[in-house]
Amino acid sequence: MKSKLEYIWPLIGLAAVTFSIYLLSKELKDVHLADVWQAMLDRGFFMFVLCVASTLLAYGALAWYDRIALMHVGKKLSWPVVSLVSFTAYALGHNIGVSVLSSGVVRYRAYSRMGLNVGEVAIVTAFCAFTFAYGAIFLGGLVLVGEPGLISRLFEMPLWIAVLIGLGMLALVALYQMGSVLRLQPLTIRNLRIAYPAPRIAFRQLFAAPLEIIGAAAIIYFALPDHLNPGFFVVLGIFLASFCAGLVSNAPGGIGVFEFVFLKAILTPEMLASPDAALWKAQVIAALVMFRLLYLLIPLALSCAVVLHFERDALMGVIRAALGWQKAEPITPLTVEAKSEQPPGH
Repeated sequence: MKSKLEYIWPLIGLAAVTFSIYLLSKELKDVHLADVWQAMLDRGFFMFVLCVASTLLAYGALAWYDRIALMHVGKKLSWPVVSLVSFTAYALGHNIGVSVLSSGVVRYRAYSRMGLNVGEVAIVTAFCAFTFAYGAIFLGGLVLVGEPGLISRLFEMPLWIAVLIGLGMLALVALYQMGSVLRLQPLTIRNLRIAYPAPRIAFRQLFAAPLEIIGAAAIIYFALPDHLNPGFFVVLGIFLASFCAGLVSNAPGGIGVFEFVFLKAILTPEMLASPDAALWKAQVIAALVMFRLLYLLIPLALSCAVVLHFERDALMGVIRAALGWQKAEPITPLTVEAKSEQPPGH
């Protein structure tokens, strides 16, 4: 069964990417690359600096995820070490897809060398994934209660139902915090068992989780031109829906899925009917390209360099084995003496 799933998940991701790129290509058939490039240049240096600062905020909060998870398992590592491991794990996980598994491999390679066993690394990885989901539920609830009309950009739904869903999401957040303070029994949903952490840990999650999502959404917010920017709260809601859709699709980096959902939600039917619709699409795509560069692609390149640096000895061993190279055993006085002491005929 496990071997079948290993083939099924990549196929699902490939199908999601193919279908989304097909839909996206139809949406962008009248968009010119020159307009996208010009839109990126028009934002100016100051807005680019704000986008970079937002990226640093997001990855700083992701490092906090790991720090909190390590506290949960009773381990304490230095901030620089945790930040480097977290950055590498998330940079690879976001781009490869199946983020929990791919980032878990990176964490195991790093944290196992620092005294964590397999079970503890698995808890840290799952706890980080839960922290993101927790933040998405918290912010999603705030958006649905504060801007219930936003849901109509993607789904046909009465506003009162959107508000009700938002209140339900916020109630789950409150229940989690209360369960931690009151030390309630673990919450069990089918095969999923959620044990409430210590209050000091749950309280930190309440801030770390939204902070990362806010930082990531801010990249697009600062990259959007003023006439297409509906405000940070709306951009945050659309980003949440688009990013979560990319994660659920299992597409590597959410490519195609993320862009399609965001584009459909940010541009209203009135905008799409305008003569400037093609230009506005190009400007939205320019903001999404900026996000993908700063949040996904540049971190991916840096994380690959980190992995190669720390795994170079293991990689060289694999290369030597593959090429059939044999490393000569150094002859030292100790080895010569050991050989001379062997009994005759040995």
